[in-house]
Amino acid sequence: MKRLVRAVAGALILATAALPAAAQKRGGTLVMVVLPEPPTLASYLSTSGPIGQVAAKVYEGLLEYGPDQKPKPGLAKSWEVSPDGRTITFRLQDGVTWHDGKPFTSADVKFSLLEVLKKVHPRGGISFQALVAVDTPDPKTAVLKLDKPAPYLMSALSGYESPMVPKHLYEGSDIRTNPNANKPVGTGPFKFVSWERGQYIRLDRNPTYWRKGQPYLDRIVARFIADPGTRTAAMEKGEVQYGAFGAVPYNDVPRIRTLPHIAVSTDGYGMIAPVMQLEVNNRKPPFDKVKVRQAVSYALDRKFMIDNIWFGFGRPSTGPMNSNFKASGLYEGNVRDYTVKDRVEIANRLLDEAGYPRGADGTRFKITHDMLPYGDEWRRLGEYIKQALGGVGIDVQLRYEDVPTWLKRVFTDYEYDITSTFYYNLADPVMGVHRQYHSSMIRKGTVFVNGSGYSNPKVDQLLEAATVETDAAKRQAQYSEFQKIVAEDVPLIFLTEMEFVTVYNKKVKGAFEDAFGVYSNFAGVWME
Repeated sequence: MKRLVRAVAGALILATAALPAAAQKRGGTLVMVVLPEPPTLASYLSTSGPIGQVAAKVYEGLLEYGPDQKPKPGLAKSWEVSPDGRTITFRLQDGVTWHDGKPFTSADVKFSLLEVLKKVHPRGGISFQALVAVDTPDPKTAVLKLDKPAPYLMSALSGYESPMVPKHLYEGSDIRTNPNANKPVGTGPFKFVSWERGQYIRLDRNPTYWRKGQPYLDRIVARFIADPGTRTAAMEKGEVQYGAFGAVPYNDVPRIRTLPHIAVSTDGYGMIAPVMQLEVNNRKPPFDKVKVRQAVSYALDRKFMIDNIWFGFGRPSTGPMNSNFKASGLYEGNVRDYTVKDRVEIANRLLDEAGYPRGADGTRFKITHDMLPYGDEWRRLGEYIKQALGGVGIDVQLRYEDVPTWLKRVFTDYEYDITSTFYYNLADPVMGVHRQYHSSMIRKGTVFVNGSGYSNPKVDQLLEAATVETDAAKRQAQYSEFQKIVAEDVPLIFLTEMEFVTVYNKKVKGAFEDAFGVYSNFAGVWME
């Protein structure tokens, strides 16, 4: 008998529906700070952090996820999974239209999954690797055919992670250059209106949204404010009401959270499991040598970063997987420890052994550190890295560029030594971890995949086996061995498990009823 998951759309609109209807007020404009300005709104092409904050209000996915991270109806009102796990049947919602008035059908699902997400989405190649076909027996039914079980797939179908795009606007075009990239047409609660470069993006209420009565807001305006002090002042004065991912600088959080109209939360990030790290170019000296990579990892003080740059938010990272995976038994903490007391002495010894002795001026070699262009904390991190690595004889030059230039340098041109960044481990390692370490994910021009050029046949083998392993104990052992190998190879320098902060005006209600927080569609958000 098939495992059947059914839900009535009206009963599971959003968790905010649990509130008395009279409490939810209609109207108002929510002004949110997005940092930095998105390089594009094509969330099916890039997972760069700022993109999803805006695009997830326009595009939707087949499923949504509650705070418990369990799937609930999105564009699909119910779904069935066959006993062998190789067929997933989705029944689509009634009355859904694209923002241009065309009906949303199973043909759009098939096109989005096979022609867009599987081919061009940075994580789609991993998430949909088992998907071989989509049958569309009628406009309201999409049947996914898999060549092997893929239980992780049910965690990868949100509007943020796997947005549905309109077939009639994309078919026959080059997906990467389609003009709708920056004037998106979705099914979501908010419609794209305009983008004033350097200032704001405006989204207006979708009057024909399929969830009757939603959204509650009239408009969302995403503002781009480069100066950190101005962002904080705007929040204090009520000129903006919401800022996620540290848009309000961490050093201002202890003070601003004491104001009576301001609230601070770390909710809404649980399903992304972010890990901060240094992307290291393994292709060229000096980082083609494992002892150099290990030395850099030993030289950096993770607790100092957390306490002095992120003001206490975060935990030291031990390896390629966030400790959130303890809950599923997949996390392995017994790996090489880079936080030992004599770590600086070890770093110096490893650099000597790697063939990089200090010169007359005390310098071993020079490198350039490309700082993640996401704000002042990343500049301060760069300054700390320069100081810490200078202490072991590595001369670090700092470079800070705009987002498009940085993405091209790291993931297309590979013209970098080290760069600071963060990745989402997501709800299952197949979705968020494999893309950084499997050699098949060395994809020139695709962002946030294996940009380091790391290739280890044993790691590939372990990840491939864990992808299809249904025995929990065996899968745990595979990921344990994977983490131990990667902690030795350090193709990336693991720094911290990030704890992001959202600062918001207390008038904003219902913004944390989804596992994805700011990456949710805000259909149920309202202003008091």
